[in-house]
Amino acid sequence: MKNLFTKRKFLLPLLAGIGVGLYPVLFYYSRNYEMVNSVHHLSRFLLYFIIVPAIAFWTIYVFFSYEKLKKLRKYVLPFLSVFVFLFFLKMCLHTGLQKKIIAGIFVVAVLSAWFLHKHLLKIIGLQYILALIGLAGLGSTLIERNSYTTEWKTQPDDIENISFNNKPNIYFIQPDGYVNFSELNQGYYQISDTSFKSFLNKKGFTTYDHFRSNYDATLSSNSSIFTMKHHYYEGSTAAHEMPNARQTIISDNPVLRILKKNGYKTAFLAENPYLVSNRPKPGYDYINFEYSELPFLDSKLELRKEITPDLSQAMIEFQGEPSFFFIEIFDPKHISGSKKGENLVEEKRREYIRDLENANRTLTNVIETILSKDEDGIIVLMADHGGYVGMEYLQQGNEFTTDQNKIRSIFSSLLSIRWPEGNAPPEDDKFKTSVNVFRLLFSYLSEDKSLLDHLQEDSSYMKITSGAEEGVYKVIDENGVVISSIRER
Repeated sequence: MKNLFTKRKFLLPLLAGIGVGLYPVLFYYSRNYEMVNSVHHLSRFLLYFIIVPAIAFWTIYVFFSYEKLKKLRKYVLPFLSVFVFLFFLKMCLHTGLQKKIIAGIFVVAVLSAWFLHKHLLKIIGLQYILALIGLAGLGSTLIERNSYTTEWKTQPDDIENISFNNKPNIYFIQPDGYVNFSELNQGYYQISDTSFKSFLNKKGFTTYDHFRSNYDATLSSNSSIFTMKHHYYEGSTAAHEMPNARQTIISDNPVLRILKKNGYKTAFLAENPYLVSNRPKPGYDYINFEYSELPFLDSKLELRKEITPDLSQAMIEFQGEPSFFFIEIFDPKHISGSKKGENLVEEKRREYIRDLENANRTLTNVIETILSKDEDGIIVLMADHGGYVGMEYLQQGNEFTTDQNKIRSIFSSLLSIRWPEGNAPPEDDKFKTSVNVFRLLFSYLSEDKSLLDHLQEDSSYMKITSGAEEGVYKVIDENGVVISSIRER
């Protein structure tokens, strides 16, 4: 046992244990940075991917140093290095226990240990080289975040100090990817079912035809909505995301500050923890997901909750105080997938119709729940973007196109509002795009028309990554005309 603690033999299992986790961690961070940029995630990755493997490798290596097991010791570290490395990569790509994949990894590890045990240092060296490559990729992301500025969030007037003359409860319901009714029966959608629209009409909602989002994805759209400003993707190199978007939406933004200054209690209720996946500091008084129940390694976030029980509970807790509820529904959502194929457009359309039916059922239940307890609140039903129907796969939305139906499919968004006593404001015709909705709403509640002097332009923007010069494009102008021209800085 004396030789076990020579410097080389002591360090080798530690180096191997650390090496198996470095690249998977860096790989996951570079691909999902905005979902894991928290102290909690960093500590968990260091513990499970670095510290635990290092200790485990060293302990197992010691165990196989006993006389009866020495013959097998030369296979131990090669097997562990390959098996754990590939297993960690699998977990970064697909969480859960896929038995066939794990069995395949086991076979590869056994064969590697048998045939490559003399090349252990090369295996470890390769893992560290991959880690350096991963570090370079993550480094560009970190540089981007460090250069990010929040100046774009500054308001052009004193809107954050307004006082509301009326303080009804506000229910901001956001169904993901719900296209506007005016687009639903044309273009690539061709959906004639109007039962949900009829339901809204019976409940006293005003529906705004041809309404659209200013941005093409949940994070970029909501960043703009809750700051009441355009960001034009400043500081972002990703196709859909904005730096620190979840912090902007969940932790602190002008909309939340204005509501709180006017005495509102605030709640965030979601079917899925997508917007709190990186555990941002809560800016809401009530969030229906405890951070302790969120998995630290699950980019798909398959955890789901029913909205109505949490909504009912929050309404009871906030009773007697003006309240704001941000309710996020994850249907019908945009199309999914990343592959081309025959008949995919029609297949995705059918999937969207199915998800639309689910969304209508959920929204009906939520609205009925609200109205059973509060008939005097403002209910704003507004989607974050369109459904992308007409594309074969999601990334196709970032390809340059002059197809107007495809562009409208991305940006056309549902907006339907139930005003107190059915009295819509005179400025009703200004509800054209999502960036101005809260400014218009606050003007209505404060009876301050001067806020309308600083409405943002009703243009829609997206990042084009292929088919034309890369950059941020204005794809729909203020008048709703599809133009697809690169934005001049």
